[in-house]
Amino acid sequence: MPLITVSYSTSRQSPALKADIASAVSELTAKILHKDPKVTAIIVKSVDASDWFAGGKSLAEQKLASYWIDIHVSEGTNTKDEKAAYLAAMFKRMGEVLGPLHHETYLHVDEVRGDAYGFGGLTQERRYIAGQLDVAPQKAA
Repeated sequence: MPLITVSYSTSRQSPALKADIASAVSELTAKILHKDPKVTAIIVKSVDASDWFAGGKSLAEQKLASYWIDIHVSEGTNTKDEKAAYLAAMFKRMGEVLGPLHHETYLHVDEVRGDAYGFGGLTQERRYIAGQLDVAPQKAA
């Protein structure tokens, strides 16, 4: 149930580029972080290369691509090794999708407490407790 925001900049143009990015991100998130694609939300935003600066120069000047991925997951659901593998695999895959990447390309795995994060009107903590009790989760009144 992660919420993932992908901001990217590239000179590559394709009608399917945003869908390709979302697909790659969803696939790696499921494979490495074990998150269910059915409850994964991904927002993909393009940033003009002349508006993205890294190392003091625009990406347009450097003829490089970049991305910023911010993923919110429930705290404690992934190990350090899984997060490290995710960052490495994402850098490789996004380089294939976007083209040569600037070294200053970032991904942030934001671990959020289960009582402060959820979807469909329910926190992850309530979903977890209901699962342990084998009952349907109830929304707070």
